[in-house]
Amino acid sequence: MSERDIDYQHPFCAYLVLSFYKNIEPDSVSTFVVSFLALPGPHLGHLLELVVPIHLAHVGGGRLAGLQPHGDVVAVPVVQQQQLEPHPRRIPEDKGLRSLVWKILLHYIPPEKNNWESTILTKRQLYNQYINEIIVSPGGPSDHPLNISPDSSWSTYFKDNEVLLQIDKDVRRLCPDISFFQSATEFPCPEIVNSNGVKRLHKRVEQSMLKYSTLERRGLGVAKLSNEIRRSDSQPHGDYAPLREGCEAHWEVVERLLFLYAKLNPGQGYVQGMNEIIGPIYHTFATDPNSEYRQHAEADCFFCFTNLMSEIRDFFIRTLDETESGINYMMTRLCDCVKKNGPQVWQRMEVQELRPQYYSFRWITLLLSQEFSLPDVERIWDSLFADSMRFDFLIHICCAMILLVEENLLNSDFASNVKLLQNFPPMDVSLILNKAVEISRR
Repeated sequence: MSERDIDYQHPFCAYLVLSFYKNIEPDSVSTFVVSFLALPGPHLGHLLELVVPIHLAHVGGGRLAGLQPHGDVVAVPVVQQQQLEPHPRRIPEDKGLRSLVWKILLHYIPPEKNNWESTILTKRQLYNQYINEIIVSPGGPSDHPLNISPDSSWSTYFKDNEVLLQIDKDVRRLCPDISFFQSATEFPCPEIVNSNGVKRLHKRVEQSMLKYSTLERRGLGVAKLSNEIRRSDSQPHGDYAPLREGCEAHWEVVERLLFLYAKLNPGQGYVQGMNEIIGPIYHTFATDPNSEYRQHAEADCFFCFTNLMSEIRDFFIRTLDETESGINYMMTRLCDCVKKNGPQVWQRMEVQELRPQYYSFRWITLLLSQEFSLPDVERIWDSLFADSMRFDFLIHICCAMILLVEENLLNSDFASNVKLLQNFPPMDVSLILNKAVEISRR
């Protein structure tokens, strides 16, 4: 990245440049970093390439919350521009910065580096406590599976399994285009994989088929028993299979994360689609270049996902659809945004009665996680998480998507347009994000 790539006229950029030459207190840098990260658009990549290494260098280039800093960029006391990879408008991936920045933007770790170690340690211990206390086997001296008492552990167990059954179905089909989620994690949870299957959640909802024999009689001959076994429908073709005892696939980790979230949030529970939200977060953390970060990806992901869901949970609650934080209000905002920035295509969609519910419900609810490939989703989320308004920039991205296919929408009928928007064509996401930034500045 060259010097001319930076907009020095932007007040934050000017302040950043000054930070190269002046001694700033670490706490001031920490606060400054968070403000800086909140800027969406083309500035984001430049800022993250510069700010995070500078931040780490200023607040102490030693160990990062007990973990070794990522790469040479954050290990040196002064960051030279030629050391920064030129990834405009994105968080550099090869240094593990995305994992770190997401943890800051999702409020898992505070901006002050000296508080990171204690925060992370406390949270990870708390998550292990959740596993030990929530994933337990039912029963007791006076309890049994036929006990109808609402206080029975078996009653709770069976109710939990109803939710778990849906989670199990969803996570077995997570991101089928890549092999990551069906592959084994290098850090399986020892409390789970060494429990002889007792604590493995998929075992609780696994459907078994009893062996049977059929009596066949042909004419006057001797009757014979046929032991033909039909293929069980309990595991449809294409679903991810569990791994052997002692190993654990990534989808099994995600299943545990969602189950614990549902148990700890009974007012909301699990709703289909949450698996699509947690998938990119877990993938980002579990593929971090730092082995210690990967080892604790499950715990870190749980709290980041919980914090994110606290901001978008109203999208998943039907009774809140009409509120200002509900999904219908967000779709109305998208409609208004398209009307303002593309009146011609908006008019065309109005004439065709192409309502936003037909295509944007999934866009907004799932933060576009089903519209693009996983790497593109993670790139889009760099900008979404950096949006301090949570999630104004999401509306601008959705509007940009519509405007970029305006020509097709103006020249096609209703059925073709619905199909186009429900199956958005492959496109360079940088084009979409640049257009979204342009919209946000109007």
